[in-house]
Amino acid sequence: MLSTVNQITETHHFFGKQSKYAYSEAIRKAVNQINRFLENDRFYSGEKPEMLKSKQDLLQVDREYPLTIDDALEQVKMLYLDHAISFHHPDYVAHLNCPVTIAALVGDLIASAVNTAVETWDQSTSATLIEQEVIRWICHEMKLGEQADGVFTSGGTQSNFMAQLMARDHYAFEHFSLNIKENGWSDVVNKFRIFCSEKAHFSIKKNAALLGMGYHSVVPVKVDERMKLKPEALARSIKEEKEAGNIPIAVVATMGTTDYGSFDPLADISPIAQQYDMWLHVDGAYGGCYVLTDTHKHLLNTAHQADSMTIDFHKTLFQPVSSSAFLLKDQKHFRYVSHYADYLNPLDSKNPDQPNLLEKSIQTTRRFDALKLWFTLKVTGRKALAASLEKVHLLALEVYETLKADPHFEVAHKPELSTMVFRFKSPVVAHEKVHNAINKYIKNTLFNSGQAAIASTKLNGSIFLKFTFLNPATTIKDVMNILKMIKETGLEYKAINRY
Repeated sequence: MLSTVNQITETHHFFGKQSKYAYSEAIRKAVNQINRFLENDRFYSGEKPEMLKSKQDLLQVDREYPLTIDDALEQVKMLYLDHAISFHHPDYVAHLNCPVTIAALVGDLIASAVNTAVETWDQSTSATLIEQEVIRWICHEMKLGEQADGVFTSGGTQSNFMAQLMARDHYAFEHFSLNIKENGWSDVVNKFRIFCSEKAHFSIKKNAALLGMGYHSVVPVKVDERMKLKPEALARSIKEEKEAGNIPIAVVATMGTTDYGSFDPLADISPIAQQYDMWLHVDGAYGGCYVLTDTHKHLLNTAHQADSMTIDFHKTLFQPVSSSAFLLKDQKHFRYVSHYADYLNPLDSKNPDQPNLLEKSIQTTRRFDALKLWFTLKVTGRKALAASLEKVHLLALEVYETLKADPHFEVAHKPELSTMVFRFKSPVVAHEKVHNAINKYIKNTLFNSGQAAIASTKLNGSIFLKFTFLNPATTIKDVMNILKMIKETGLEYKAINRY
């Protein structure tokens, strides 16, 4: 029986000393397939969903006999690589998906092969030190102070979740002597309110619901014509909630809104938060990395006044997903998420020289995502990364000036980061419903055909298109080609529908 098991579980399938040559050859073949993927002419094949779903012979995993590496890679090509969205392609300008540095890919490859879990010292050793060094570096860039600390997370939503949890639990403990972690819910928490811009990320509301506080606990605050939170509207909203018997506990300032790239006026928001003894969280998932630039670092000059911060390196520092961090001005607040398990990180074995990062995370098993960023900073360098961020911002400004001068387009705002919200607007159309239909048609037609990926959003109920520039290799010529496609598709809608 044992010999049969050994035949089935052949050791050459597993990464180890005995398989190093097989590993090298498999990686070489995989790289060849990825290089073929880079030769795709379009950002997307344009294959219809029903055709992709029909490839059952390729999708099937419960095969009687395993495939060779070559055959499996060919199936990966036919099912995935031939139809994957190419975020590095100049015709992809839709969402916050950035191209990645080669250094980051090398770091990710190493992290995946070694498979370090950064939860306890005895599992990660020096990997712990590398993550802590990257956290120390970004905390220093944000001028958060000597007591600052942080941890890598899966993304901005998780980082914002941790901030909202800590804001709730800290206020409950400090003002009502409630230990929610130990004793659970209290009716007074139903009155807690969190304030954010009406353009803030949807995760603020989603997280409030997941925390048991409900959507109603998040109070959206009006923005100005630049899509920035109005401080006077914030002060008024806080006053109104207090008069209604509710309890303001936190403010979220967004540094780079998803649609408009707007930076809320942190210098004006911070004193209001301090006045009411509210937790101040900075959601810098999109704009936080711009602290490295000469063009935007002044907008983050007061980030050190925040209690916590979200920053996504996989949005604007050219890292593969996931690479995100949650930062705290005072590391003692990690006590709201810490837990000690006898089999993993017993309290009586706590040793500051051998830290367990599990104590700062809401995850247990966690990938070594810091390595790829550490490697990128070593190889690519801070200045080159900052220059790339500035380049996409300047491209957005150039596109803005182009669109302003074209009667076929209406612009929603002047870019503060690297997004541009606009719409195709035919001069001969008076009805808003028709404008909405045209812009929806443009977006869907260009995506479904594989010609270009652009995003859409709504402004005052109307459908607008959105460019998100994250690729420093994208040129104004590339964008002009996309604008040409948008115009042609908009005019094509007229010919089909005779409006």
